[in-house]
Amino acid sequence: MFKAIVIDDELYAREELIQLLNETGEVEIVASCQNAIEGLKQIHACKPDVIFLDIQMPQITGLELLSMLDPDKIPQVVFVTAYDEYALKAFEDNAIDYLLKPVSSERLAKTLKRLHASVITRDYTSVTKTQLELVPCTGYNRVLLIKPEDIEMAYSDQCGVHIMSNEIQDNDNKKSCSLSLKVLEEKTPLIRCHRQYLINPTKIREIKLLDNSLAEIITCMGAVAPVSRRYLKALKDRFALS
Repeated sequence: MFKAIVIDDELYAREELIQLLNETGEVEIVASCQNAIEGLKQIHACKPDVIFLDIQMPQITGLELLSMLDPDKIPQVVFVTAYDEYALKAFEDNAIDYLLKPVSSERLAKTLKRLHASVITRDYTSVTKTQLELVPCTGYNRVLLIKPEDIEMAYSDQCGVHIMSNEIQDNDNKKSCSLSLKVLEEKTPLIRCHRQYLINPTKIREIKLLDNSLAEIITCMGAVAPVSRRYLKALKDRFALS
């Protein structure tokens, strides 16, 4: 039985697909999400075998959601769309399958058959974005969508990944983020300065060279990021430091 998440901003389309999936007896619905941000959280939390993903959603589309996932950990994807041109492109570019709305039980049966037969990891890089346009941040029961160029620093700790930006109007200008540092490094202007820290090179106010081949970065808003030996040379070369 497949563990599945359905992500679709249209309530009736989402409920109809869930009903069809339940009727097959082959799928366990572990989460139902009305937007990409909810879907992102549930994908990390539930680790589904497959996601049924609407392509056209407000603010963050289905394709943008896939761009936010670690490519090594993306589950199988079935695109769900009312637009044939999107579905055909997704299918041709190596998606496991696609469903056109309204979904029929006969077409869904073919999709499940293909999922059972699939033994390879699909590559979705051809349909995902190379750079993110927005980074979702959460906190205090709200979601902020931050432009990557407005981020000063990202770092990880035991509680997860955190974003710092002067666009975040909290006391510490910080919010949690469901994206990994790896994705942020690969798909935003942020650069690595430490195993647990990324920094925006345009937001650096000062670089302090310390003893033992270490350094620290002070951002424009006064945040401090450590620089480890592993990344110090690249940082010196980038900013022509002696």
